[in-house]
Amino acid sequence: MDREGAHVLVVDDDNGLRELLTDYLSGHGFHVGAVADGAAMDAHLAGNAVDLIVLDLMLPGEDGLSLARRLKAAGGPPIVMLSARGEEIDRVVGLEVGADDYLPKPFSPRELLARIRAVLRRGANVAAQPAGAAGEVIDFGRLRLDLRAQRLLRDGAELPLTSGDFALLRIFAEHPHRVLSRDQLMDFLKGFERDPFDRSIDVRVTRLRRKIEPDPAHPVYIRTVRGEGYLFTPETGAD
Repeated sequence: MDREGAHVLVVDDDNGLRELLTDYLSGHGFHVGAVADGAAMDAHLAGNAVDLIVLDLMLPGEDGLSLARRLKAAGGPPIVMLSARGEEIDRVVGLEVGADDYLPKPFSPRELLARIRAVLRRGANVAAQPAGAAGEVIDFGRLRLDLRAQRLLRDGAELPLTSGDFALLRIFAEHPHRVLSRDQLMDFLKGFERDPFDRSIDVRVTRLRRKIEPDPAHPVYIRTVRGEGYLFTPETGAD
C-alpha cells in the first residue's frame, strides 16, 4: 500500500487539534477522518476501511487504553497513541496494550507525520519482504510462523499479532541463534522513538513472549542474554 493516500482516523476530543491534524495530514496526501470519542470511532470503522488510527489516551467515555485493547483483540489497524501526560508509564502501558507507536503531547504535526509514515512503512515492508534464509514456515513447539502469509498459528488456530509484534518476531526468526542487542532491534524496527532510557523494546519482547512462550516468566524461545540482548532459539522448549 502506498503510504500517501492511506486512510488515517484521528480520535481526539480536542476540536482544534482534530482540525489541525485533518488539514495537515490531508495536505500530505492522506485521506483523514476525525472523531471525538470511542462511539464515533466505532461508527466510522463500521463504514470505512481504515489503515491507521491516531488515538488519544484521555477521551470522554471509554478511554484510549480500553479502545486500543479492543481494537487489537479484533485485529484492528495499527495505532499511534497520543497522551498529554507524556510520562514513561503511559508509554509503557500504551505499548503493552498494543499501540504501534506513542507520541506525548505537545508534539509537532511533522513529528506525527513521521511516526505515521514509519508505522505504515513497517507494515508494508513486512508484507512485501520475501521469506529470508530462515524459510517461509518455521515450526517451534505447537506454533507455526508463516512469514509469507504473515500468520502465527497455535495448533492450527491463528494468534492475533500487531504489525509491530509480527515485525519483531520476523526479525528473530530471520536471525536465529544470534544475540540481537536492543540497539540492533531498534535499527531493524524503524520509526520508534529513541533515547538512552527507551525501554520500548523490552516492553515489546515481553508482549511477544506472552503470545508465544509456554511460560512467559521462564521463556525458552526468546531468551534474555544479560547485558547483551535477546536470543531466539526455536528448536528449544516443548509448548
